[in-house]
Amino acid sequence: MTNILSGWNFDNSYSRLPEIFYSSQNPTQVSSPELIVFNSSLAAKLGLNEDSLKQKNGVDVFAGNELPEGAFPLAQAYAGHQFGHFTMLGDGRAILLGEQITPSNERFDIQLKGSGRTPYSRGGDGRATLGPMLREYIISEAMHGLGIPTTRSLAVVTTGETVMREAELPGAILTRIAASHLRFGTFQYASKWGTTEDVKALADYAIERHYPHIQETEHRYLSLLQEVINRQAALVTKWQLVGFIHGVMNTDNMTISGETIDYGPCAFMDTYDPETVFSSIDRQGRYAYGNQPKITAWNLARFAETLLPLLHEDQEQAVTIAQDEISQFPDLFQSYWLNGMRSKLGIVNEETGDDTLIEGLLSLMKKHGADYTNTFRALTLKNHEEEQSVLFRAPEFSQWYKLWQDRLGRQDESKEASLELMKQSNPGVIPRNHRVEEALEAAVTKSDFSVMENLLNVLKKPYTYSQDQTDYCKPAEPSKYPYQTFCGT
Repeated sequence: MTNILSGWNFDNSYSRLPEIFYSSQNPTQVSSPELIVFNSSLAAKLGLNEDSLKQKNGVDVFAGNELPEGAFPLAQAYAGHQFGHFTMLGDGRAILLGEQITPSNERFDIQLKGSGRTPYSRGGDGRATLGPMLREYIISEAMHGLGIPTTRSLAVVTTGETVMREAELPGAILTRIAASHLRFGTFQYASKWGTTEDVKALADYAIERHYPHIQETEHRYLSLLQEVINRQAALVTKWQLVGFIHGVMNTDNMTISGETIDYGPCAFMDTYDPETVFSSIDRQGRYAYGNQPKITAWNLARFAETLLPLLHEDQEQAVTIAQDEISQFPDLFQSYWLNGMRSKLGIVNEETGDDTLIEGLLSLMKKHGADYTNTFRALTLKNHEEEQSVLFRAPEFSQWYKLWQDRLGRQDESKEASLELMKQSNPGVIPRNHRVEEALEAAVTKSDFSVMENLLNVLKKPYTYSQDQTDYCKPAEPSKYPYQTFCGT
């Protein structure tokens, strides 16, 4: 057991669900763990002692060699539609140690990713390699800096062992922090292989953990569906507004809490194009940037199906109730997105033609191959005339620009207030794909973690428009090879 000075304060509410939802499982021991990166600010929020956790006992916890006092290690069971095909899944290489109760009485899952085989490994080795674990650390912390709900990363350790993938690679374990790991796929698993009582127990648990304000409502399971729809609409809107492409929006990668989870083949869009796909396994573009809202609605429909027995005792009426709620998603998303795009352009009030103005800019960006982030950055800084961009030199952009300025002139807010809104809504920097790859290359092949540390420092405050961001704003040099991402299993 680890020393109490580390600050661990565990509860294990998930383990009190019916046993169908998990298998007790200890992490697999590793030979010689070494702490590579540690999230000091997150540790403080969790009520953990940084100095203690950086000592051997603390590192042993991150490696799975030692259990914190009060931990109840388990692997969670779930299912999911992967690229539209339903299958049984589960934590094949992750162990939930338990739930940390923070000094402010918040509850967070503490999960080790890459900690060995489980009953759900399906032939896998249960291990992870250093590059993908550092990638998740970088991207999840960047998402947090951008203000997007996300799981977070507390630490990455190397194991001292090699993992066989396309070659022998250094093994690693990531400590992931989440509001919970309840997934749409958890409900799908209960619906397929459990009983209605199991689904009910899971729904009650999700309500108590994430939506306690609806516990006493008359139709609490309908309210649960409504809350999850709203959270997901808000989440995918935030993705779209910063050009984030998840890459693998399977139902097992959608959380009941509304957090972004699983950073496998994700990436950020440079050149604006709704058809952008980076994932090497998404050959049909199912999870392309422009498809993310539609896929979210599809996934929500699969979640709603699991709640049918709880929505109404009559199957037909339950289906009608679920369909009515899901049908509201497009308008809900559009409302969130339109308001977000207004903010990116410094527009405070609403006018009927705002959608036409916004779509006009996006159409020009696509036509001229404009960089998504840098276009809005230049408009915010009002230096677009200095930018070497085909878009800003196009005559039709000048026409659009005048319409935009006329639109800003019709609102009561000052130019200063409009500019401040734009700065708060348009990140000056994102984790550019080539910068992420540069950091991973240095870390994995040279054991040089300074490149990653510098990148992380810049990504912490993407809305500051500080001088140290400048080099990180530049897109990658043109390449005849399109950028691809991989699941990193």
